[in-house]
Amino acid sequence: MTRFGWQPVLEGDTIIGLTCPDTMANVSLEPGGQFELSGAPLEMLHQTCSEVHDHLAQVKEVGGELDIHFLGTGFSPEWTREETPVMPKGRYKIMTEYMKKVGTMGLDMMYRSCTVQVNLDWSSESDMVKKFRTSVALQPVVTALFANSPFTEGKPNGYLSYRSHVWTDTDKARTGMVPFVFESGFGYERYVDYALDVPMYFVHRDDQYHDVTGKSFRDFMAGKLEGFEGEMPTIGDWSNHLTTIFPEVRIKKYMEMRGADSGPWNTICTMPATWVGLLYDGGVLDAAWDMVKNWTSDEREQLRWDVPKQGLNAQIGRLKVKDIAREMVDMSRAGLKARAMTDGVGADETIFLAGLEEILDKGKSLAEEQLDAYHGRWNESVKPIYDEYAF
Repeated sequence: MTRFGWQPVLEGDTIIGLTCPDTMANVSLEPGGQFELSGAPLEMLHQTCSEVHDHLAQVKEVGGELDIHFLGTGFSPEWTREETPVMPKGRYKIMTEYMKKVGTMGLDMMYRSCTVQVNLDWSSESDMVKKFRTSVALQPVVTALFANSPFTEGKPNGYLSYRSHVWTDTDKARTGMVPFVFESGFGYERYVDYALDVPMYFVHRDDQYHDVTGKSFRDFMAGKLEGFEGEMPTIGDWSNHLTTIFPEVRIKKYMEMRGADSGPWNTICTMPATWVGLLYDGGVLDAAWDMVKNWTSDEREQLRWDVPKQGLNAQIGRLKVKDIAREMVDMSRAGLKARAMTDGVGADETIFLAGLEEILDKGKSLAEEQLDAYHGRWNESVKPIYDEYAF
C-alpha cells in the first residue's frame, strides 16, 4: 500500500483513495472509476508537469502489472451506464439518487465523463474577481480547444465535447456560467451567498454520509437543518459543500477551471500552461479581460451551448472561436515568456503550449481528428482509441 510513498485513504474498510504526506498530493476514485490526481501546490509549470509525468508513470507501471489500462478521453467511448463500475463511496450513492431528480444527464456526468482541471490562486479580492470573470468568459473557448469526446456507446454522438454537453442538463442549481460574477460589486460575499443557496447533498459524521439532499445550508448555519436540529456546521461541512458545486469556474481555497475534456498524456501539461500564461501576468490578464468584457450574458451563454457541438467553428457575435483561441494562446505565450521560469536546460514554460498551437495550425481538435480516423482508417470502429489514446 505504501508503494511510491502513497498511503491508503479508507471509507470503512474500503480503500477509496491515496494520499502522499510528503507532497500533499492525493489520488481519488471518481464515481465510474475515473482516476484523479490532486497535485501539490507548485510554483512552476515544469514542476507540475514533472509531478504529472511521475504519477502517470506510476499508474502505468502498477496498472500494467494488473492488466489495467488508462484512457485519456472526455467521455466513455463505448460502455453503457450499466456496464460502468460504481465506486464504493457513500457520497456517490447519495448523489446518484439525487441526480435522477434534477436533470437528464447527471448520471452520465458522474459515471462516464472525465476532465482535466486546473487550480490557480489569486493575490487579492480584486485580482480574484478579474481572473474569475475572464476565466468564465473564456471557458467555452478552452472547451473547444480541448474537445475530446465525440463517441458514445461505440458511435459518433454528434458532439465534439459530449462531456461539456452533458453538463448542460446535470443540475441547473449548481452548474453553468454563473452570470452573477459579472454584476457590479461581485466579490467573496456574493460567491458565498451563491454557495449558501445551492442545495446540499450530505452531512459527513462518524465516517458516514447522511442524506440531506435538497436541504439548505442556510438552515444548517441557523441550527435548523432537518435531522441535525440544534447542530451547527463545521468548516469541514462548508468545505464539503463547496465540493458539490459545479460551475464552469469554481472557487474553493483556489480557483478551479472546469471546462476541458481529459486527453492523452501529451496534452495534460498544456491545460495549466494555457491558464497560467493568461492569468498570472498583470498586463496579459488586462488584455484578456479587455477581449471579453463587452460580451453580453446572452452571448456568453449561447457560446457555452454552441461549443460542445461546433467546437472551434462556433462564433460569439461575428468572432469565430478559432480566432479568439489563437489570440488567447498568443496572450498566454506572452504571459509565460514574461514569467521567465526555466527548467534545468533553459527552456521556459512556453514549451507546454506546443500542443495547442498544433491544434490551431491544423484547425482541428482531437475530437475532429478522431472522427476523421473513425470514418477512415478506423473503419467505423472506436476500438483503435484504446491503443492510440491510452496512457
